[in-house]
Amino acid sequence: MRLTGTDRGRLLFVLALATAVAVFTATVPLLRDWFDLRVYHGAVDAWIHHGGSVYDYRVPGTEYGFTYPPFAAVIMLPMALFGLHAAIAVGLLLNLAATAFVLHFLAGEMLRRHGWFGLAVTVCLLALLEPVRDTFSFGQVNLVLLALVLGDAWLLSTGRARWAGVGIGLAAAIKLTPAIFIVLLLLARRPRAAGTAVGVAATATALAAWVMPDASRFYWTEAVWDTTRIGRLDYVSNQSLQGVLARLADPAEPSRAAWALAALAVLGVWVWRARRALAADDVLGAFALTGLAACLLSPITWVHHLVWLLPSLAILFGEGLRRRRLLWIAGGLYVLLCSSVVWLWFDDASGIDGFVGSNTYVWITLGLLVGLPVGQARVNRPPWRRRTSDTAPAPSPAAPARVPASASQPTEPSSAAIAAGTAVGPAVDTRRGGRSEPTGSTRPAAPKPQSSSERASSYTAKPPA
Repeated sequence: MRLTGTDRGRLLFVLALATAVAVFTATVPLLRDWFDLRVYHGAVDAWIHHGGSVYDYRVPGTEYGFTYPPFAAVIMLPMALFGLHAAIAVGLLLNLAATAFVLHFLAGEMLRRHGWFGLAVTVCLLALLEPVRDTFSFGQVNLVLLALVLGDAWLLSTGRARWAGVGIGLAAAIKLTPAIFIVLLLLARRPRAAGTAVGVAATATALAAWVMPDASRFYWTEAVWDTTRIGRLDYVSNQSLQGVLARLADPAEPSRAAWALAALAVLGVWVWRARRALAADDVLGAFALTGLAACLLSPITWVHHLVWLLPSLAILFGEGLRRRRLLWIAGGLYVLLCSSVVWLWFDDASGIDGFVGSNTYVWITLGLLVGLPVGQARVNRPPWRRRTSDTAPAPSPAAPARVPASASQPTEPSSAAIAAGTAVGPAVDTRRGGRSEPTGSTRPAAPKPQSSSERASSYTAKPPA
């Protein structure tokens, strides 16, 4: 009998896996010491309790501070009521709640099928992914933003489109990168949802401008254009197209023309593949491709931002359960995303090995953008279009006219029925309560299935000498 064939065996397996994950997380990866949450807490504290601007605050001993739009600071105002440790606890709970929703949306059917064992194994495997563990140990907001965006995907895929766009609008107001999902809504011919997203983002931004006018003016006229406030473009944690070009050009500035050409190519591939996914009602595929494009196009995509790859990995593993080759590919990508491999080139990303190795996560993102299996039938896949119950019912074919029958006149199909194209199957004796079933030619087609302290932050590492 296999180890996991009994409840006791499953429990022992999960305990062993959880122990291995805990040991790995505590000893192998670089721990981030809640650096980004310290930035959020310190900036809000300086604003509320010391009368400073959130954009003037710097983490003691560093030159880095708050870089998000003003609305992000507004929704973080409750942090002013807590000490740092309480803020860390609240941040952990928010990330756990966001992770639970993301798992429910991406793998809910599979988790229900495999019960507690499947859930426990999935959580352990998810905890090993570098983008996920970095989001938790930085105290970052990436998983919350992903949950907001996927919330809109859930609304649209279940016919609850009235509120669709709110999540994307809020995410875009908190951080600019998710604004690309508004373009996806336009590609999907969802103008109402796109308008809602724009309206929510604009309202949130206006609210922030009313609450903190000087800080808003500074952000939208100066800070938003200054990427050096976030960190160095050539830093190895920057796994975007801009990061690749910056490491190639180092110590010179990367070519803007080269970046524009690469960005246009990525945009073209994304639009082509996203439209194909939308045409097949593949909502998850369309959102997954958009997350990949966002990571590539953003000037700076730190490793912890790559939680936007989670929908793509869910698709790849789901398809891999049916196609063994894809399962091997998904497993290989998962191992790479757990390995922190890019940090091997922390000090020097020159040479062929540096070009290939320091950009490993960029190559993974590009490969998924081009090769992710989308636009295909998947069991239990939520449809993009509204449910049938939310739309007017389709007209039924004309019923055959009733022709009175007599003992001397056999029953025949009426001319109206023939004109309507209704095929006539075998006669049914209604007096015996017989069933009327469609013939092979008239049966409807089946519906489409559906650490080291000096590397404690992506921002705090000093340039190598």
